[in-house]
Amino acid sequence: MKKYIKLAMIYAVAAMVGGVFYREFTKWNNFSENTMLGKVHTHLFVLGMIVFLLVAIFARLTAVEKEKPFRCFMITYNIGLPLTVALMVARGVTEVKGIALSRGLDAAISGIAGIGHLLIGVGIITLLIALKRAGKKETQAV
Repeated sequence: MKKYIKLAMIYAVAAMVGGVFYREFTKWNNFSENTMLGKVHTHLFVLGMIVFLLVAIFARLTAVEKEKPFRCFMITYNIGLPLTVALMVARGVTEVKGIALSRGLDAAISGIAGIGHLLIGVGIITLLIALKRAGKKETQAV
């Protein structure tokens, strides 16, 4: 359970850093429009901190950690979320700086961010499968 609380704390700190970076970077560059940087803070808080706080609770209440899909969740989710956030930052910085991207680079950023989102989705699905299996075993044991 401690490792999930630690992960939640790491994602919470990253969310705060992302929020401060968004505010200060846009202010320094006199940028007042919407940018992808504004979504980094929320993504990290919700998909990082809150998800791992919930995982910590479920790990405490069930044997979800013993389920095979849970390992898949931990790997794919913790690759997918940082990957997605990194590409969101890259996209946001180019928006704020007004950097014109080639069609190929623009597609690459979108594509890699899409892969990150897919990994997050796979992670969520495998977490739900692991929770379902842990719940089934617990009701059979009662």
